[in-house]
Amino acid sequence: MTEPIRDRLVSLRRSFHRHPEPAWREFLTTARLVDEIRAIGVDELAVGPDAYDPADRMAVTDDDLEPWIERARERGADEDLLERMTGGNTGAVAVLERGEGPTIGLRVDIDGLFIEESTDSEHHPANEGFRSKIDGTMHACGHDAHMTWGLAVLETIAESDFSGRLVVFFQPAEETGGGGCPMAKSEFADNLDYLLAIHVGLDHPTGEVVAGIEKPLAMSHVDATITGTSAHAGKAPNEGANAMHAMGAAIVNAYGIPRHSDGMTRVNIGKAEAGTASNVIAEHAYMEAEARGETTALMEFMERRLERTIKSAAKMHGCRAEVDVVSKSPRADSDPELQALVSEIANGVEGIDHVLPAADFGASEDATFLMERVQDEGGLATYMIVGTDHPTSHHTPTFDVDEASLQHGVDVLVGTIRDLERRHPVPRVDDGATVEHGESGPLGESGALGETGTRTEDDG
Repeated sequence: MTEPIRDRLVSLRRSFHRHPEPAWREFLTTARLVDEIRAIGVDELAVGPDAYDPADRMAVTDDDLEPWIERARERGADEDLLERMTGGNTGAVAVLERGEGPTIGLRVDIDGLFIEESTDSEHHPANEGFRSKIDGTMHACGHDAHMTWGLAVLETIAESDFSGRLVVFFQPAEETGGGGCPMAKSEFADNLDYLLAIHVGLDHPTGEVVAGIEKPLAMSHVDATITGTSAHAGKAPNEGANAMHAMGAAIVNAYGIPRHSDGMTRVNIGKAEAGTASNVIAEHAYMEAEARGETTALMEFMERRLERTIKSAAKMHGCRAEVDVVSKSPRADSDPELQALVSEIANGVEGIDHVLPAADFGASEDATFLMERVQDEGGLATYMIVGTDHPTSHHTPTFDVDEASLQHGVDVLVGTIRDLERRHPVPRVDDGATVEHGESGPLGESGALGETGTRTEDDG
């Protein structure tokens, strides 16, 4: 019999850490998840195109996937699963059906990043022997911990007397903003009463929990290709249309897009390539950019301005530009009702000594697709953070997590799911429940909803 996941949180997380796979290439990762889910025993398991419509995917890679498939095959991935994931349709959804009760969704992400992990002896994964085995690829954002949480919660709930429906989304392609949309549009997101999403760290230390983020930035990833006309740079530069010059103008002008008075906006050109040689007028240029906004409308404003800026710069230099929005995600805030409930649960978890009911996020996340769908259909959603002492920032070669936080995350999630089962339906603030606001957040330092949805002195 397989050793219970709750007794091997560290070893399971480390095994995922050794084999990071980037967006839409998570073949071995998905196969490993499926093996664990089958060992747990669930009522429904959908993989890849059975979990979502592949046509809804965003930021789908054009790279050759065969090396990633072959690597997974060499490491024992089930051939039928690999066949099902043809075309990069990775990820899975697991469902527990346990009779009458609420329908609760849990979303965790599974992809790695194109970052070369440090070999420094002071880097814990290198020192302990679980550094990435894939050159140039790393779990530098904690998704290895997230998958471990998802599996451990699934196992714990499966073995409990839980009554209701639990849907766990093991979502691919978060780092590119590509996987949240298809998961949110899938049948598995139908009729969710509650949606929980979770992240590790994000500059919150071990022992701290944020019950629900606020103000995630809506985001749009944009690729642009500028096409001009090549010419000899010395003999006849006037005969060319310089795509590099157009790109340079586009970059400068993009950073000059006015910021909006309605809220925070961002724009960035993160990658730019052009030209073939010093004596050739560049015929092609390519850029990868992003636009963000404090609201979805502000993001769309910046996206439109960015597209106009790029196309105008191209036209000015006699070139043409194609602009492609490869992925985007909306803003969705955590619901105060769930912020309150998670706060109460987290305050009772061993090892957690500080609970923030809310915190501004300041970044972007495609879990907001699922949050938005649940909220639009009358449900409640929250995106929580379980703190961890990470020695360097996310997306760096020396990122790591304090493995004590693995148990914290499981305990908070399981406690929240069981409390949602017990309290369902959770009263809405605008349906007569009241939530007090304290200095540290919408509910105060330890505010939580009582049985009736009203925060009382005893509840804090």
